[in-house]
Amino acid sequence: MVIDGCGEVDAVNSKRKGNAGELELLHLLESHGLTVRRNDQRYTGGVDNPDLSCKVDGLPIHIECKRTEKLSLYEAMNQAERDANGHALPVVVHRRSRKPWLVVIKLDDLLKIVGKEEKAREQD
Repeated sequence: MVIDGCGEVDAVNSKRKGNAGELELLHLLESHGLTVRRNDQRYTGGVDNPDLSCKVDGLPIHIECKRTEKLSLYEAMNQAERDANGHALPVVVHRRSRKPWLVVIKLDDLLKIVGKEEKAREQD
């Protein structure tokens, strides 16, 4: 076992922190009325296998949950886009220790969601 900050212990702690972050985000989203699915990342990951997934106004959302102190936004969004594989809107949700959750979404995708909300309001 390596304890120098560059080996197994860090990898285990990072994985544990990631899993805890996914569960925290899942419960937070559910508490706001969303039906969210957490996907098993132990054996598979990648394409069409988001950390979390849900639908907003019928639009499938691919959520990459990042619970880390440092994050490269564009790298994280590239991963979400690649893994969403054109089947869902890619979203990155990130939180540092003792900070609030932040959401990263492409403006075009946000406008799709907002546009559906506006149409629904007009129909009411």
